[in-house]
Amino acid sequence: MKFSHLLKFSALGISIVLFRRKKPILGTIIITDICNLTCKHCAVSNVQKAMYPYSQIKDEMNQLYNMGVRILFFSGGEPFMWQDGDKRIRDLVIEAKSIGFYIVNIVTNGTFPIDIPEANLILLSIDGGKENHNNIRGDTYDLILENIRGATSNNICLYAAINNINLYDIKEICTLAKQEPNINAASFNFHVPYSNTKHLELSVEQKKVACEILKQLIKKKYPIFNLKSAFKHITNNTFKTPCHQCVVIENGKLSTCGRCIHIKDLCQKCGYFFAAEYSLIFSGNIRVIFDMLGTYLKYV
Repeated sequence: MKFSHLLKFSALGISIVLFRRKKPILGTIIITDICNLTCKHCAVSNVQKAMYPYSQIKDEMNQLYNMGVRILFFSGGEPFMWQDGDKRIRDLVIEAKSIGFYIVNIVTNGTFPIDIPEANLILLSIDGGKENHNNIRGDTYDLILENIRGATSNNICLYAAINNINLYDIKEICTLAKQEPNINAASFNFHVPYSNTKHLELSVEQKKVACEILKQLIKKKYPIFNLKSAFKHITNNTFKTPCHQCVVIENGKLSTCGRCIHIKDLCQKCGYFFAAEYSLIFSGNIRVIFDMLGTYLKYV
């Protein structure tokens, strides 16, 4: 993140905290729900099998920007499968930058070649060491590693959903992030137990184990893009939900925080670290605010 953008972001954050505004700053656009994988933990891909048009996505970008969003994610489905005529995901990133978003990120499963240096972060799903990753996502680990090593920029951040299969693979994921030059960090969420994936849910005790592993790795200088000061709140779900500073839009439908808000009682089991961190930041938690400033300057 440019320092000038960080100052503007901080000023906006201060105004939200002081005046208790429910103004979004982080937005996600679902550009397609089509995906080439059938991951065990996923409940949102290939539902409508929709590929949304460029003009609509551009309108949604402008809508979010005018609402105050300055950090933008493109997600799916699999965003690298999105196309509209000759337009591809890289065109969306370039357009978002021209609109004025400070940070533009992509969430991907990593099974396609990576050539988008314009993105601030490419959040790439690695869900464990090779054995457990392939158990969750199919036989894709070697292909993903090949694509990471062939990427044209070092803007990749590993993105893992911790569940009861891969709980003890956290260090292996962080070691990969530390060793590969095209990866600048690893980021984690807890599995969110949609109705058909409840068997993967972590207990509170398992979440504590995961956070303790992460704390020790952060202490040892592993590149982890999560805020240590927020761990106890995420473990016990003691942060305010939904987070009004995060929004998701898909096919014109705007949701506060995320798509899971529409599912009864799922908010209380939120495992999204970003949602928890932003909720705490804009509730005025000083420790998390300072933790965020240092982490974003390091990895974005």
